[in-house]
Amino acid sequence: MDLNALKLFVEIVDGGNLSAAARRLNTTRSNVSHRLKAFERAVGAQLLRRSTRRIEPTQVGYALYEHGSRIVREIAAANAAIATLGKSLHGHVRVSVPIALGHLYLGPLLLQFAREHPKITLEVVFNNRVFDLMASEIDVALRITSDPPQQYIARELARVGLMLCASPEYVRTKGIPRVPADLAQHVFVSRSALNNIRIPITLRREGKHWEIGVPPHIQSENSLFLKNATLAGIGFAVLPYYAVRDELAQGKLVVLLPEYTVDMQSDKLFMITVPNRYPTVATMALIEYLKSNVQPLSLLHSL
Repeated sequence: MDLNALKLFVEIVDGGNLSAAARRLNTTRSNVSHRLKAFERAVGAQLLRRSTRRIEPTQVGYALYEHGSRIVREIAAANAAIATLGKSLHGHVRVSVPIALGHLYLGPLLLQFAREHPKITLEVVFNNRVFDLMASEIDVALRITSDPPQQYIARELARVGLMLCASPEYVRTKGIPRVPADLAQHVFVSRSALNNIRIPITLRREGKHWEIGVPPHIQSENSLFLKNATLAGIGFAVLPYYAVRDELAQGKLVVLLPEYTVDMQSDKLFMITVPNRYPTVATMALIEYLKSNVQPLSLLHSL
């Protein structure tokens, strides 16, 4: 069996369409289509069928893909092992990080990784959304979420400590909430919500919990912008501890209802990778580095 044709077939299934496979193989869609037809003739069976949005393997195609993907991964592993024998780590890794967490916390870690591995080139994409890693050619994505996408491999790295914060100016003007229900009377600066709905804030204390729905006055997916709005005295916000640690220490922000624990969605940091694809040695080095350096640090934990 032609191993190059088998690799092409695996790339098509992984990418979901011919165009994605063409991009990854640095060729044209017509070339991919021509080689696929030749491979199907050589095998003597139809391997793919077109659905409404994707190309999916037939029963024969799926069986071939199961074996073929393992063969492709083993070949990639063998090539990577041979290439690195007696040499320092090298290669290219494309990594995607959330905007605020990337600037405030992950950025310095990635720069340190680059210093430790000068022959590994990094391409860092700042984006808050979990998108198609295959189509975007992302090797490693880090995301803060409570529900990582099921089609990828997701490793939880850390819990993200959340703080209920306001500026001293806001507190002087609007007063201090004494109990969770008081938050409904205050101005909320919040992450984006669909249809401008009330965003529930869940607070816990001594085994009990309170859920307060507060309509957001300002919304954004960027924690840095929300922090600036809070510093400006516009309203209170639920912000990750890593984003406000310095401002809390300097007295520029204060913690509201400090005896309560904030419990909201999107409070876990996951490392997300594509399944059924053998990572390069450079990618594995970055994965192990992040696993070792993110987890024990206190920046992601509440006070």
